[in-house]
Amino acid sequence: MQRRIRNWRSAASIGALTLAAACGPADAPSTPAPASAEARFAYLTYSGSDPIFDLPLSEGQARNPILAGYYPDPSIVKVGEDYYLVNSSFTHYPGIPVFHSRDLINWTQIGNVIDRPDMLDFSGLTVSRGVFAPTIEFHDGLFYVINTCVDCGANFIVTATDPAGPWSDPVWLPHVGGIDPSLFFDEDGKAYILNNDAPEGEPLYQGHRAVWIREVDPESFAQVSEPVVAVNGGVDLSKKPVWIEGPHLYKVDGKYLLSAAEGGTGPQHSQVILTAESPLGPFTPHPDNPVLTQRDLPEDRPEPITSVGHADFTQDGDGNWWAVFLGTRPYQGNEYNTGRETFLMPVTWENGIPRITAPGDVIPHVIDRPALPAQPDAPLPLTGNFTYTDAFDEEALPLHWLTVRIPSEDGYRLETGDLVLEKRAQGVGDPGHPSFLGRRQQHTNAEAYTEVMFVPGDSDDEAGLAAFQNDAAYYTLGLSLNEEGTSVVRLRRRASENADPDGEIVTEVPALAAPGEPLKLKIAAQGPEIDFYQASPEGEWQPVALGEDGTILSTEKAGGFVGTLLGVYAQSE
Repeated sequence: MQRRIRNWRSAASIGALTLAAACGPADAPSTPAPASAEARFAYLTYSGSDPIFDLPLSEGQARNPILAGYYPDPSIVKVGEDYYLVNSSFTHYPGIPVFHSRDLINWTQIGNVIDRPDMLDFSGLTVSRGVFAPTIEFHDGLFYVINTCVDCGANFIVTATDPAGPWSDPVWLPHVGGIDPSLFFDEDGKAYILNNDAPEGEPLYQGHRAVWIREVDPESFAQVSEPVVAVNGGVDLSKKPVWIEGPHLYKVDGKYLLSAAEGGTGPQHSQVILTAESPLGPFTPHPDNPVLTQRDLPEDRPEPITSVGHADFTQDGDGNWWAVFLGTRPYQGNEYNTGRETFLMPVTWENGIPRITAPGDVIPHVIDRPALPAQPDAPLPLTGNFTYTDAFDEEALPLHWLTVRIPSEDGYRLETGDLVLEKRAQGVGDPGHPSFLGRRQQHTNAEAYTEVMFVPGDSDDEAGLAAFQNDAAYYTLGLSLNEEGTSVVRLRRRASENADPDGEIVTEVPALAAPGEPLKLKIAAQGPEIDFYQASPEGEWQPVALGEDGTILSTEKAGGFVGTLLGVYAQSE
């Protein structure tokens, strides 16, 4: 989408701006504009330029990841010639994005599963709680998503005849504990639920978990059989494996394959396979595990893809197998701001099990495309280097935009080509419903810039751009007033839960526009560093602060399971 050329200024305001320019950018017009309760944003342009995405592609090749940025825990289902994929979204809303593709490469977001305020309640939750690791399935004309609402209701199922929605209200599963449930429909019509939960008895060590399985009624999901442990700890309990999770069950050539992640979601992450003659087991670990990992590779390898796991399998039209899974692209050590991303790899079969990587294999940034008819590029780029402008000229906010938790009311509207954001007393660092809307940072090297029109009433009023990882890890670059009533651009930073929710003021500089006039703001990330800029609508970018610490937005330092969002905010006292 191309940015619109717009003119907000009347002759009077042009005169005021000329006067302000003559007197210096910090001086206000002779007649102050009245304070505004809302901030107007003309557009948000996002641009990404990672060198790894400049690798040339030959005909028949595609880029990895297929979904760049914070799109973790992928689950996939094939229906006819169509593929549908969902991801975790934690307490971001709308929740659980739904994607469609016909070639496994070009994906288009078609909806969000959690898109009504009364479906779930994220009140008071930190950003990395909420909905974990969804599984999508299709059976007898109906789509199913089974999921956990962590600290907000436990496990549930929603259904839809159209994966774009609407999805049903949650059907709660009080007999299923833990997290990461998945649903399996057998050929005989029976249904089973798998989940991660505590093991039988007392855990033997930190991270000791189990995968449980039970038969359920295929319509009501009521429990039919008592749950049994399918995996205790992992493939070899004597080695104290940790965090067995994300289980999926498949039936291949009459045998049941249980695939699960093992080792946690960090650099020790892996995927393992167990087999059984019955859907209730007993399950036997395959001797050639793991079937996916990068933990055996040198840490200093160039442009690493790390932490791979949480895989789900599918087939193309020729019967070839493929796996989607999460991975990360650190810029140094285990630091990355883009979150866990969705990757694709072909699957080979060895000794009766699906294999994604052999020992020593490196996940590539360029893969051979599946033998499927190539589809047109999606309207919203989801991988590779690109520049994209949200012009806010549609009837609804685009599907890829997110807020934090589920607000009781939107607090924003789209009006005459602008995003109008209500300023709220809850700031970006408050554990409530701040006036913040953002999109994912999808590149290590990324820029986001906007043009805002806002008249602050005092030094507590701010509106502008934010780089937000969670309530305790963010930067805000906002238009405000100083204590003398002069228009300023203020940079704030919060880097720990113990810090002031409003963050510390890093710097404050005179604004390059008079109150009531548009001002451009930009955040530019280069791996571990972030730069901040402002400009008048026709002027060149001027630095507000350069070389700030971007690692505070990394998962390694900020914690949790999400990636950074870049977006707009408005707040008051």
